[in-house]
Amino acid sequence: MKIKGEFILREVAGETLLVPVGETALKFNGMITLNRVSAVIWKALSEQASYNEILGKILGRFDVEPDAARRDLDEFLEQMKAADLLDIGE
Repeated sequence: MKIKGEFILREVAGETLLVPVGETALKFNGMITLNRVSAVIWKALSEQASYNEILGKILGRFDVEPDAARRDLDEFLEQMKAADLLDIGE
């Protein structure tokens, strides 16, 4: 999985935001607010972690059942893919 475009992750007033930069800022208008789980996912994606590595990070950091973690991960990945921010093909 690979992130499409350039984004920086920023903490502002207790919120975690993805801010587009460079050419991406011209194509993507706005910012994305991330919750704690999606911030972990995004950071792992920026390190080009595999699906299973990301799932492991979620399970290691949060008290959540594996099925719920998979659902959250799948939902976030689908949202990012639908916004054309993620290339899921490996």
